[in-house]
Amino acid sequence: MTHIPPPAEELRLLDAELFRLDARRSQLLARRAWLVSQLTPVRPQPPASQPPRRETSAPSVQNVLLVLGGVLLTIAATAFTVVSWGHLGIAGRALVLAAVTAAALVAPLPLLRRGLRSTAESVAGLGLALTVLDAYALHRVALAETDGTGYAAAASAVLGVLWAGYGLGIARWCDPALRLPVPAAVAVAQLPLLLWAVAADADPSVVTAALLVTAACDGVLALRAPGGAVRVTALTGAFGTGGWGVLAAGSLAATASGPGAAARAAVLLGFAAAIALGAAWRAPRQGLALGTAVTAGLLLVAALGAVPRVTLPGMWTVPVHLALGIALLAVVWISRVPEPVRQGALWASGAVQALALVWTLPVPAVTLLGPLGPAARVWSGAPADARAAVTADVPWPPDAALVPLVLAAVAAVAASAVRRPGDGARFLRRAGFGRGMTEGAPLPAADAVWRPRVLDTALGLGWAALLVLPATLELPYLAGLVLPAALTLALLLPGRLTPTVLALVTSAELVLLSLATEAATLSVLAVLTAGCATLARRALPAVAAIVYATALACATGASLGWEPRYVALLVLVVPAAAALYAPRAEGATRPAVEVAGAVSALVAVGLAVTHPPMLSLVLALLGVIAAGTAVRPDRRHVGGAAAGLFVLSSWVRLGAWEVTDPEAYTLPVTVPALLVGLLRRRRDPRASSWTAYGPGLAVTLLPSLVAAWADPHWQRPLLLGLGALAVTLLGAGGNLQAPLVLGGSVLALDALHELAPYLVQLADALPRWVPMALAGLLLLALGATYEQRLRNVRKVRDLLQGMH
Repeated sequence: MTHIPPPAEELRLLDAELFRLDARRSQLLARRAWLVSQLTPVRPQPPASQPPRRETSAPSVQNVLLVLGGVLLTIAATAFTVVSWGHLGIAGRALVLAAVTAAALVAPLPLLRRGLRSTAESVAGLGLALTVLDAYALHRVALAETDGTGYAAAASAVLGVLWAGYGLGIARWCDPALRLPVPAAVAVAQLPLLLWAVAADADPSVVTAALLVTAACDGVLALRAPGGAVRVTALTGAFGTGGWGVLAAGSLAATASGPGAAARAAVLLGFAAAIALGAAWRAPRQGLALGTAVTAGLLLVAALGAVPRVTLPGMWTVPVHLALGIALLAVVWISRVPEPVRQGALWASGAVQALALVWTLPVPAVTLLGPLGPAARVWSGAPADARAAVTADVPWPPDAALVPLVLAAVAAVAASAVRRPGDGARFLRRAGFGRGMTEGAPLPAADAVWRPRVLDTALGLGWAALLVLPATLELPYLAGLVLPAALTLALLLPGRLTPTVLALVTSAELVLLSLATEAATLSVLAVLTAGCATLARRALPAVAAIVYATALACATGASLGWEPRYVALLVLVVPAAAALYAPRAEGATRPAVEVAGAVSALVAVGLAVTHPPMLSLVLALLGVIAAGTAVRPDRRHVGGAAAGLFVLSSWVRLGAWEVTDPEAYTLPVTVPALLVGLLRRRRDPRASSWTAYGPGLAVTLLPSLVAAWADPHWQRPLLLGLGALAVTLLGAGGNLQAPLVLGGSVLALDALHELAPYLVQLADALPRWVPMALAGLLLLALGATYEQRLRNVRKVRDLLQGMH
């Protein structure tokens, strides 16, 4: 019987079959589409036409046209007023100009109501320009006798008021209002006070005051204006007139010759500082507030320092300003002061201190570099005082008596800022930096990074203050040596990098100063050598000790009147002591001591180089030192240097004895080299004979071969031939490649040298055709036995390759 499923099951089966048919249909349609695409050629479609790109927008074109039209109308009105004025009578001229001005000022109202704002702005600008021409016409017609500058001041004031009223009035009647009249009024308002001061032939201080008052008004307007073009114009005017006024006030302060003029300049600078401070206090933006606060701090320092500059001696000018700059830091701790003002005070104080440091730079430079000139005149006599010791070839800077005080003050400020861990972070927090830090928050990691740097800076400034103190105070020459010596020893004690570097710089300057007298040189070098030697566990002091010990040895020999060759023996004590101390050194100190000792050894060699016998002795002693160093397990490689020094010593001695035979120079090298090679072959039988014996044999055989070819006697070639024969036999007996090849080659060349005269005589005795016949026979023989010869060559090659 046929099985009929239930309806639900049958429906499920039908849906599955339909889904399978739909999927198959989709596959077939996709395949058909691909086949059609392969049979039908694809024709490229032309790109759709694109409209041309517009380089300007419609509003931009409109604005350009309106501005250009307004400018042309303004030029035409100016030409009409200035050039064509005489063609009309007084009534006609007044009527035309008044009518045109009134029409230009009234026309923006209907234009604004119709939404034509750009056109209204252009017409309003034309109207404002016509009011300027009206003022000019009024002066030419009715007020021709009035002073031009004074009239311009009054006219600019009236125009400013009228333009501002016009713009504000339009704003009450129309929305949106005109943007041009009020900024134009602010711009023209920059002129009245300045022109009035010029018209009154006022003092430069009054002109400067007019500029500053104008800047103050601009500042107030910029802070109160809602924004937009008015604020931008006011800020531009404030910066322009304010900057001009500050420059003028600074010029008055710099050129003031008496307390009265300096006081007037100080008042002007103080007024400028008050303007900047007010702007910083009320400025809405952080950057603007910070910049004006820094300016206010600098102007305040300049204002308070103007009078002392002319009443006190010149050496007090920079210290007074520095004290005022340091006093600005008190603002940082006033909580009621806005954060940008506190930051500005900090930056202004830092700027003043930096300028003070720049002022002090010539004095440390002269102190450090001045002794370089007298260094060429060694032991020429003690100078009059410490200043004379550094100013033999360079002048001393003027008004530099308080340079140590300035350096010490800045150092004290830097050190007090980070006196304890966390002080720097708390100080910056009070200044407004690090807003994320609270009073109880843990100190940031940056404090641990920059606190040592600040302390190092303070240390460097304090060091500079002490370094220049003897020359500044013109202390006696002896005091000028004692203070740097004590400073050097004190800086060597902490063990940190910065104090150590400062100590080395001080010691170098001290050595240059001590070169004036013999006793000072010996004493200073002895003290520096002993002081650095006591701290030789560190690399830099150890190297310094070796350098100063070498200099002390040279100075001692010169003091005793020894010749340089004998001084070299005294200098050798230094590398010997370095070699004895190096095993006890640790870390980076050990290689530093060894390198410094090697440099000291080079100094000894240089002192003895002009006397060969003494040079030979010095090289031999250095070889002993190197051999002693090579005893250490970690310095075995120095043994090669020791051997080289001994060889050089023997060569120099032979050269001093005028020995010309090369064997005298080469055999002392060959014998040790062959012994070393023999020991190596015993330890490593697989070692190549070229490595073990090749260098030693070549050192003697090759120079002797060259000498034998140039020797007319028979003894040297005979001895060389016997030696080469012995080497060849030993190589063949020991199956060694290097002795066999070197010995056989030298033996063959030596034999050829001995046979050469007889061969020449034989060639002269034979007829001319015999050599050619022999050459032909030789070529025939080689050609006939070519294959056999090749096999023989291969056998010889294989035999040699089988040797060690």
